[in-house]
Parts: sequence; C-alpha cells; structure tokens
Amino acid sequence: MVRYTKDHKQETKQRIIATAGRRFKRDGIDGSGVATLMKDAGLTNGAFYAHFDSKDSLVASAIAGELDTLQANLVAQAAPGAAGLEQIVRWYLSPDHRDNPVDGCPNAALLDEIARSNNDTVRQAYTDGVLVVIDGLAARMTPENPASARIKALSLLGLMAGTLQLARALTDRKLSDNLLEQGLRNALALVEAETGP
Repeated sequence: MVRYTKDHKQETKQRIIATAGRRFKRDGIDGSGVATLMKDAGLTNGAFYAHFDSKDSLVASAIAGELDTLQANLVAQAAPGAAGLEQIVRWYLSPDHRDNPVDGCPNAALLDEIARSNNDTVRQAYTDGVLVVIDGLAARMTPENPASARIKALSLLGLMAGTLQLARALTDRKLSDNLLEQGLRNALALVEAETGP
C-alpha cells in the first residue's frame, strides 16, 4: 500500500477543486457528475470521498476557489482607482470573456444554479467569495460612504454578470456583440459616476 504525504493529499484536493471549477463553468453544476469531475482530475471515482463528504462540499469549495481566482487574477491585479475598474469592466464585458466561460467569472456561468441550490454551504461559499470581489471593486470607488461603495460595486457586478449571461444566451452574434457594447457603456458610465472623471 502506497502512503502519501499530507501535502500530496492537499495538492490532489486542490487539483480536484480547480478542475471541477472549470467543468462547472463549462457544463454547469447539475451537468457535471462526480465520475466526470474525477476523470478531469485524473483520478478514480473511489478517490472522491477521501477528499469530500459530498458533491455539494466540492461545489462549495470550487465556487470559493473560482471567486478567489477571480479576485487574485483580475480584481487585485488591476490598476488602482477608476483605471482599474475600467480594466475590469472591459475584460468582463468582452467578446473573449463571453466566448470562453471556462476561463472566466463564475458569476455569469453559475449564478442561476447557485440561486436554485438548497444547500446553505454552497450559497454561503458564494456569498463569502463574492463579497471579497465586491470589496475589491468598491475599494476603487471614491464615494464618501464605504457602505454605499459596496452596494454600488454589487450593482456593477450585477450589471456585468447579467449582461454577460444574456449575451451568451443569444444565438444572434451581432445582437450579442451590440448587447456587450451597450453593457460596457452602461458599466463605464457607472464607474465614472462613482470615481469621478
């Protein structure tokens, strides 16, 4: 019997979480079975329960991981202030992001399934993760009231995620492109109003 180190087990768990996050964004949570998720990670089905109590515990971990990645790779690395918000908005409402959900934000890819989840752990993982992203956006705004900045940042994310979801659903590419362009104008107007010219 092969014995693995504690680090190996943690690395394997992180690999499962990362590959599951990508699969969920591509095929949805309900459309991704444990067998497929484990195959993506290069593991057998039997290894699943060595790392997770249930699929819901993996879903919660994957959502948290995807939001952490969004925060670390996009929000935290964008320029400060209005310039950073504009970078984020331009990436979010781009045709490339629309066309590549696997590499993008979990909000636009998974919100409908998270909202329908009856599992409090899944919804709490989402809430906790999205608040970190929201606070990263709010930190680039310059209102007098930090609580107000948080609500406005949440509105900005809602505008962007909703626009992206609708743009992905449309079969008419030109209409989808036009929607992204209008969403971009609306989001940039909101950014300018909150950060000043």
